[in-house]
Amino acid sequence: MRPDPSPPPYPKVPIERRGAALLIDLFAVGIVSSLIGGSITAVAFVFIVAWLGMRVIWVSKNHGQSLGRWALDMKVVDARVGGTPGLQELVKREALVGAGAMLFYVGLVSLLTLGSGAAWALILFLPLPADCSLAFSDRVKRQAFHDQISRTLVVQTRRGYSLDLKIKRLVAEAKRRVK
Repeated sequence: MRPDPSPPPYPKVPIERRGAALLIDLFAVGIVSSLIGGSITAVAFVFIVAWLGMRVIWVSKNHGQSLGRWALDMKVVDARVGGTPGLQELVKREALVGAGAMLFYVGLVSLLTLGSGAAWALILFLPLPADCSLAFSDRVKRQAFHDQISRTLVVQTRRGYSLDLKIKRLVAEAKRRVK
């Protein structure tokens, strides 16, 4: 039996950029799900549908890039063979991270709408950081739990908007003008 062919080595993505891309996606899906209003159950349902649409369907059609990953020049690849992961891997990956993101969003909405009476909502923040915390301990591949389960990697790419680089240039220009 032959071992799995290993994909070419990819440039590592800093954890901060991965987190920023996740927040961009979370914010975009949160806006869509907030527009429908209604009960928290309806908002959570729309969040999951929009999350899977943006992070599975869109990613499979857009060469591994969601909105946040496109903005920050990164993409998801299959860790075994390289290239865009299949729908099954993307669904596994995004079901895990999407559930954590949905709980995070529901907790945030509950805290904002109910105020201090929703201290229980702080518990809803825990699954997402717990899932992503494995990327801090995995120094070689920087895979979060959802990446390990679905056998995917997040890698840098030259195809995207380069939002982080554009912001750095604007900040540097502003500092230069202040001096």
